[in-house]
Amino acid sequence: MIKSMTGFGRSEISSDERKITVEMKAVNHRYCDISIKLPKKLSFFEAGIRNLLKKYIGRGKVDVYITYEDFTENNVCVKYNGDLAREYYNNLKKISQEFDIENDIRTSVLSRYPEVLTLEEQTIDEEKLWELVEEAVNNAAKAFVESRITEGENLKADLIMKLNGMLKLVEFIDERYPEVVSEYRNKLLSKVTELLQDTKVDESILLTEVTVYADKICVDEETVRLKSHIDNMINTLNDDNDNVGRKLDFIAQEMNREANTILSKVSDIEITNKAIDLKTEIEKVREQIQNIE
Repeated sequence: MIKSMTGFGRSEISSDERKITVEMKAVNHRYCDISIKLPKKLSFFEAGIRNLLKKYIGRGKVDVYITYEDFTENNVCVKYNGDLAREYYNNLKKISQEFDIENDIRTSVLSRYPEVLTLEEQTIDEEKLWELVEEAVNNAAKAFVESRITEGENLKADLIMKLNGMLKLVEFIDERYPEVVSEYRNKLLSKVTELLQDTKVDESILLTEVTVYADKICVDEETVRLKSHIDNMINTLNDDNDNVGRKLDFIAQEMNREANTILSKVSDIEITNKAIDLKTEIEKVREQIQNIE
């Protein structure tokens, strides 16, 4: 299945106590690069989130944004440190006796001494919270993959159209090659006849010269390999295998190599033009392949 490396997914999970929102977006990248931005309260889940996402993502630079809202009003409590308050009180009492001054300590005053009363956040049920985070991440990742598949189908259709066009160019080169050899033979025969005038032309020498020329410009191997590469790429696009981007890129490189060889061998203007068109289409295919996971 062809997947684009660009994609977007979003999920929002709410309960009576909290809400978690996950957004994912991706662009092209040679490897799998996942960046996760999440609140400090959820930081201990980062490794688990990363492992979860790797089940859905093969390649691409993926940015993941997670927000967390807590609706609970009783998740913070006041803690009273009685031992410390007693120490404060006893010492203040000693000061009053020692200096013979009034002991004016009141409850409201004593409570404001450091650490007598402290705010303490209640323990969060990590297992229950993880279930919420996991559900939100899974839902966002599924939507993300679906968007990649949709875009991948569009890429596949465009690539197959381009590959079919490339096949026609290769077939033209295949059909044109014998004509080039025949034209060369006729030109050579005409030139030799003109030079020798009434002298009979040695057909064996002429045949040898044409054979050498035909062998020099022969592109049969290149066109056969090009057709094979085009078929291979179409078959790969139609396969159900994931993560085929690297394979497709390698095939495109081989196609470009064959097109370059054809250009270096043949000087015929019609074949040259078609080979240039072929290279242009191969480059377009390579650019599209960079978008495939």
